[in-house]
Amino acid sequence: MFSLFQLNGFVAVAEELHFGRAAERLRMTQPPLSRQIQLLENELGVTLLARGHRAVRLTRAGRAFLVEARRLLHQAEQAARTAQSASTGEIGSLALGFTAASAYRTLGAVLEVVRKNLPGVEIILREMRKNEQLDALSDGSLDLGMMVRPPIRRDDLESRIYVREPLIAAIPMGHALAKSPGPITVADFDGESVIMYRPAESRYFHDLLTSIFRNAGSTPVFSHYLSQIHSVLALVNAGFGLSLVPAAATQLRYPDVVFRTIELPGSNQVELSLVWRRNNDNPALAALLDNLPRR
Repeated sequence: MFSLFQLNGFVAVAEELHFGRAAERLRMTQPPLSRQIQLLENELGVTLLARGHRAVRLTRAGRAFLVEARRLLHQAEQAARTAQSASTGEIGSLALGFTAASAYRTLGAVLEVVRKNLPGVEIILREMRKNEQLDALSDGSLDLGMMVRPPIRRDDLESRIYVREPLIAAIPMGHALAKSPGPITVADFDGESVIMYRPAESRYFHDLLTSIFRNAGSTPVFSHYLSQIHSVLALVNAGFGLSLVPAAATQLRYPDVVFRTIELPGSNQVELSLVWRRNNDNPALAALLDNLPRR
């Protein structure tokens, strides 16, 4: 089979119609160039160049082959650029997992970074719960996870906090706290019906709210336990109780939910982490992590 070196030599001679000028253009001497063209013709079984004492011209086969030779050289150059771009993460694909809580505001910001800085990277979105993401990261079916939880402490995974945001109060519109002129405190939840998070599916939020109420000496009545923030807000909207949700949840528009800031003791912020497998060698992952701001 002919080589790219032979193709490049043929194209140079075909464009210059002179072996000497073509050899000079390729920074080589004329004899080896002539030899490579001869080998190419022998491989193809046709004469590409009609050689005269002072001139060279393309045969009919040579003119047809010139079109294909240029195409093949262009494809080879494109393949090289593709490989180089893939090695730096500029192109490729990345499986990105996210929870419902991360989708409200943060997911869109991450995708915007990809659109602006890594347009050649295809993002495969997978909505998954925290534990599902952790399993998928470990088995390699997921490249990057976005989850609301404390720092990950597993030997095979790495993580970094990407977003911190406060908790806010979600109150039914007809409730007295929705119209209270003063600041809301955790003490206002004492004795109130509160929509709580399930300890199994939403342990992070369950433990966070439990700690807040316990430390403030507030004893609400947990009327319902749910796992998803949008479901919590749906019950608040229906008037079944109050709750605490991350500030990003204000992106969800429920007509009968009033969001109020609440004074919380200490630093009770919701932390959303980026998590990935320590030995993941996907260049697109490294490129995305480099382009995402550090908090």
